[in-house]
Amino acid sequence: MNLLFIDIRILDLLDIILVAVLLYTLLRMLKGTVAINIFFGIVSLFLIWKLVDAFQMELLSQILGAFISVGLVALIIIFQPEIRQFLLALGTTTFFNRHGRRFKFLNIVFKERFEFEIDPIIVACQRMSEQKIGALIVITRQNELNQYVETGQIIDATISSQLIENIFFKNSPLHDGAMIITKNKLRAAACIMPVTKKQITARAGLRHRAAIGISEVSDCIAITVSEETGKISYSIKGEMKFRVSAQRLQAMLIEELGIEKETK
Repeated sequence: MNLLFIDIRILDLLDIILVAVLLYTLLRMLKGTVAINIFFGIVSLFLIWKLVDAFQMELLSQILGAFISVGLVALIIIFQPEIRQFLLALGTTTFFNRHGRRFKFLNIVFKERFEFEIDPIIVACQRMSEQKIGALIVITRQNELNQYVETGQIIDATISSQLIENIFFKNSPLHDGAMIITKNKLRAAACIMPVTKKQITARAGLRHRAAIGISEVSDCIAITVSEETGKISYSIKGEMKFRVSAQRLQAMLIEELGIEKETK
């Protein structure tokens, strides 16, 4: 009669939950990319290998096992951008900043404060939106993007709405490329950003693709203003939110940067 019952431990349930969370995270990261098909192929091959091993088909099991072992090196090369993004997500502290009330004991260790003045950015984006002036503003967090700062013109000035608007003015020599802002400092302008390889909507221009690209490889917030429509968009962790209002942009920055609202 004991054969009718399966001996399940708490650790077994925990193991299943962790694997499910891992697979779900990978699916979200690979969604919309060509790599998603490769991922499903790998999972299918792994399941076949385990099934063959369970039926004790030793020869086929050894062949598949050897193929999977050798293929790990190739997978690291193929999924290099996705692995980078996954490791970056594990190392970021934004989760604990958002849920600090629920994890107070962890918040002591992981709490990170951003002394940041967002009003100049909001005002500049709203004015550029009204005038249909194209812009790409990258706000750094933990990763200060020094390698991308070096590709542009170093400015190192305190941010203001007038300065932002002047740089992105159509006749300005620095209006092409991205502006990088770190802790109330406009570090550089006309910076070259990586462009995403994801398949996105046709309405997205080069600025939008660059915003998604830089947010895929770092923990930054990338804000764009469309030169054609004047609409404001932003990208976080490779996900773009199109056509947002200035109020929605302000609320997002307050939440993402952990800025405490002033109480009267």
